[in-house]
Amino acid sequence: MKTILITGCSSGFGLETARYFLARDWQVIATMRTLRNDVLPPSERLRVLALDVTDPQSIRKAVEDAGPIDVLVNNAGFGVASPVELTPQATVHQVFETNTFGTIALTQAVLPQFRQRKAGVVVNVTSSVTLKALPLIASYSASKAAVNAFTESMALELEPFGVRVRLVLPGRSPETRFGDNARPHMHGFDHEAYAGLVKQVFAQLQDTSAPTTQALDVAEAVWRAATDPSSPMRIPAGADAVAWAAEAAR
Repeated sequence: MKTILITGCSSGFGLETARYFLARDWQVIATMRTLRNDVLPPSERLRVLALDVTDPQSIRKAVEDAGPIDVLVNNAGFGVASPVELTPQATVHQVFETNTFGTIALTQAVLPQFRQRKAGVVVNVTSSVTLKALPLIASYSASKAAVNAFTESMALELEPFGVRVRLVLPGRSPETRFGDNARPHMHGFDHEAYAGLVKQVFAQLQDTSAPTTQALDVAEAVWRAATDPSSPMRIPAGADAVAWAAEAAR
């Protein structure tokens, strides 16, 4: 029976991915920054661990407590929305600390066991906004684009050891708490110079006819990345992400 460690499991994509793998008889280690034992159904194959990917000590403890794993899914992260001119430097640092540096740090902590066993899979969940430039999310897009570049370079290093590395790129998912989690990191929307742009962007977000991503789409993409050696490096997840990936490929 294989074991998967997933970050950011308190809600959204991470929670749905944990459910998906549990339903398919995997051992699941669901991690979250603030420990909650009520979001997943009790199971002998489930362990819930506290993990703050910005804290080196928390990473060391979680990896030690987890023991040997077969798949690492770096999903923890949050969004930032703000005109570049008005984005506080503290917010830029914070989004990179979690989305980028946290992903790198946890991956570094897990890779030795994969390399030594000559087996393992790393799946990094980034975003389809790295495929298409959008306004007001420059810092968030940059934090995710950095993970894309990191992942694709790392894949070349680890291939000789039999370790696979994949990217899952979700689209916009109104059903998750992503927007709520991003709200504390929104700045400058009341600035008169950007009022027109902000209004335009929010009108587009409220268009219910536009394709979106379901959390299940992401769980299915992670499953493909984890179990199908023939899967591509970049796996778009969700109807909007698939469309953007096709557009970017043209």
